[in-house]
Amino acid sequence: MIKIEDYRDVAPQGTVDLLLKLAEKVRGRRFLHVSMTRYGGGVAEILQRLVPIMVDLGIEAGWEIIGGDAEFFSVTKAIHAALEGEDQIITDEMLQHYLEMNRLTALKLNLDADLVLVHDSPPASLVEHRPPEGTWVWRCHVDLSSPHRRIWNFFRRYVTRYDAAVFSLPKFSQKLGIPKFIIHPSIDPLSDKNRDLSRREVQTLLASLGVPQDKPLLLQVGPFDRYRDPIGIINAYRMVKKHHDVRLVLVGGGSAAGSENTDVHEVVRDTATHDPDIVLLDLPPDAHLQINALQRAATVVLQKSARDGFAIGIAEAMWKGKPVIGWASGGIPAQIIYDVTGYTVTSVEGAAFRLRHLLNNPELVARIGGAGREHVRRNFLITRHLSDYLALLVHLTGRST
Repeated sequence: MIKIEDYRDVAPQGTVDLLLKLAEKVRGRRFLHVSMTRYGGGVAEILQRLVPIMVDLGIEAGWEIIGGDAEFFSVTKAIHAALEGEDQIITDEMLQHYLEMNRLTALKLNLDADLVLVHDSPPASLVEHRPPEGTWVWRCHVDLSSPHRRIWNFFRRYVTRYDAAVFSLPKFSQKLGIPKFIIHPSIDPLSDKNRDLSRREVQTLLASLGVPQDKPLLLQVGPFDRYRDPIGIINAYRMVKKHHDVRLVLVGGGSAAGSENTDVHEVVRDTATHDPDIVLLDLPPDAHLQINALQRAATVVLQKSARDGFAIGIAEAMWKGKPVIGWASGGIPAQIIYDVTGYTVTSVEGAAFRLRHLLNNPELVARIGGAGREHVRRNFLITRHLSDYLALLVHLTGRST
């Protein structure tokens, strides 16, 4: 059972006491989360930890999952991509099926709560069937800065029925006629993906993955697709390899759908076949300990993401005391303080330059790594996330106890 007291030693001083005081103001109120799934993806990952802590604080917290058939989940996947700006074929019939599935779901779920937080687009139209009481908030985790206009116009009709909306960054939002709030995602420092590991645990886990530990490791975690550009990362590694004997580890979860992404995956695999110092790992979504160990073993972590929302993996790596080189896109610049906790770059050549700079200065690696961990402690831990949600509950439900 997850307990709030467990976080006293990792969160900033006074954080747990603040949460206990906030919880007193909302004790007995029902706070309901609604999402698409309990497993896989960042939303489910954080809710698995947040909801039990809320319960431990005396809040009547719940978490409901929507249902649907295979067509519904196919449509919601296409909708998600369209809202991020990708061209998709989504017919009116598909959108009607989406609405019908959520209508049926609304009949099965208990949606009575003081505050209902609906996560992302799959359950968004549930607001059409909201009970007469309670405050409803849409929590958007994706980057809506340049959505497919037709699909956004469809969704906007439902989003504006909410009492408020929450986005991860101001630039991720759209103009709405309802109040908007900004809440950054977070990591749980006590989860398997982020908890402390002994050196022996790290060595054992890397050995099980077949990753040698005889030279500095450069690491990127993310799907092998064009948006994370593993080919660009390989090119940066090759530039560095001329000056430093390093190993590149690319961690994905299989080939993403689409012929273009399949081509990327094939090129990456062919390249790795001819270079023993490029290690490719296809890991399942629940390989949390393995990711943890790889990040702790890495010398520098890279994140090239053209479309990855907030990219909270940056904070995960910094929590392990690692300098991060990320592309200046999405939520990456909101996490990296330039030349303090890492570097943001705009080109493969820029990444290679910063990699060489760090590898030439081991003391800089240690200093930036330490600053990054403290930056995450103060800004991106689950305790801060929880305080934001409790403050939202206090503010929007408008009752004092």
